[in-house]
Amino acid sequence: MSVSMFQITVPVYVQRLNGLAGCLKKAQALYAEKKYDETSLLNYRLFPDMYNFARQVQAATDHARNGAARLAGQEPLAIEANEKSLAELISRVEKTISCLQAFKAEQIDGSEEKTIVLKFRDRETSYKGLAFVLNQSMPNFYFHSTTAYTILRHNGVEIGKRDFMGAA
Repeated sequence: MSVSMFQITVPVYVQRLNGLAGCLKKAQALYAEKKYDETSLLNYRLFPDMYNFARQVQAATDHARNGAARLAGQEPLAIEANEKSLAELISRVEKTISCLQAFKAEQIDGSEEKTIVLKFRDRETSYKGLAFVLNQSMPNFYFHSTTAYTILRHNGVEIGKRDFMGAA
């Protein structure tokens, strides 16, 4: 049985991002009910050299959106990282889901051997499509999604594994 590049990326990103959006909505409800300052959550970081919560959410959405676009041979859609509230982070996640849902299987399937070039400040790294998904895009997506989830849990948001996983 073969698995398509589309099936191992877009639906996975969408399901987990739906989970992230649900977690963010629970955080928003808690912070509104308790009259907590959302800024404290958005700026919270697990360790001084790690991204803060808002940046974790931004990075997760970026990895999903950019990963799918690169596999499809498109320029990734840029979304400015300037969210200052949970509502704005929820909107970012929802925009990313909409962007992902616009991709069709035929745009991504067959990209296993496509060369994906990532440009960093002072270097470039090339991957074949499947290696890009398995060693770059998905690990980074999960890292930032999991870190965002962990920060929410640490800050008292009552969420669990089912929330993180998202509805299938």
